[in-house]
Amino acid sequence: MSQHKPSISPSFSYEPLEETLDIPPRAGKMLIGIPRETAFQENRISLTPDAVEVLVSNGHEVMIEKGAGEGSHFKDQDYSNAGARIVQDRASVFQAPILIKSAPVIEEDLQLLQFNQLIFSPIHISVLQPSILQKMMEKRITAIAYENLKDDSGSYPIVRSMSEIAGSAVMLIAGQYLGSANHGKGVLLGGISGIAPAKVIILGAGIVGEHAARTALALGASVKVFDNNIYRLKRLQNNVGQRMWTSVIEPRLLAKQLKTCEVAVGALSSTSGRTPLVVSEEMVSNMRQGSVIIDVSIDRGGCFETSKITSHEQPVYTSYGVIHYCVPNIPSGFARTASQAISNVLMPLLLDAGEVGGFEKLLWKKMHLRNGIYLFNGALTNYYLSQRFELKYTDLNLLMTSSS
Repeated sequence: MSQHKPSISPSFSYEPLEETLDIPPRAGKMLIGIPRETAFQENRISLTPDAVEVLVSNGHEVMIEKGAGEGSHFKDQDYSNAGARIVQDRASVFQAPILIKSAPVIEEDLQLLQFNQLIFSPIHISVLQPSILQKMMEKRITAIAYENLKDDSGSYPIVRSMSEIAGSAVMLIAGQYLGSANHGKGVLLGGISGIAPAKVIILGAGIVGEHAARTALALGASVKVFDNNIYRLKRLQNNVGQRMWTSVIEPRLLAKQLKTCEVAVGALSSTSGRTPLVVSEEMVSNMRQGSVIIDVSIDRGGCFETSKITSHEQPVYTSYGVIHYCVPNIPSGFARTASQAISNVLMPLLLDAGEVGGFEKLLWKKMHLRNGIYLFNGALTNYYLSQRFELKYTDLNLLMTSSS
């Protein structure tokens, strides 16, 4: 049996084939609406003109209500130059399938919301009404809370940025209210040569506490930090770069330190529900007249028993001769910086959603984003909210699996 030898034709080409890449389907154009905020003394806007320009150049459409950026000193012309459509009528903005708000959804918004809309906004748990949640559930809305939005490193990027702003701002605010013009003690926060610096007590060694400590030290104040988490206290000292007076929250020791301080900052956080109440009314009554309490954790109930919510218009009140500053939305007072920080998180997220074919598809690729969702197609997926308002809870992962 004769064996055939392989023959090579001179016309045979050994050129490599062109590589074909797996290109995910594009969602096409997304329509994003940004209304002007009317509640909560909200001055921020969640997308800056620069971010809008990037979204528009990637084929998406952005519709902005007239004057929405004024609180952050962004003009309508800045947005129209970036490619956004400026709309006079508020209802038209709410027609957009994706709505981006810098304040929580309020009663007046409810009638304007569309069925199956996707909403990005903060929720401000302390002032959230169950009736608003129920109406959003009826409209089968998917809602993402800024406070709970996680990035791929497991941290909360918007909360972190807002906490950095709040922490840094706290000492500037404290310095202002210690002045005689605001009926404070008439004390300079940092002191001068020959005069002891003001004493600052910070409750909580998280991001707010760290930036408050950093700013207070930079101004020359004497700083003492309380937190029950030893790791956080160590991390704060490492990040600030110097040894500091730190302690766990021990009531007697805390009461003693509060008696002699000029400024007390409440910066305790809570992963679920209310902030722990660690300073009693009696402790506050023993504080020095004209000293200042700034309760940054007021948006989750506050950690001073005498704290009650105030506004940017009327930020302070006096209780037991102590000035209380309890504005729940401190970053809104520094609106332009805060807007840029929020925009830096949301713009890449929206671009990613556009690339993969919509936000729901993005949830399959980036599991960490699921943490931010508290409503999914009208189902309540936040366990804490379901417990607080006695509403039915549904596991988001089960919903996602059944809808796929």
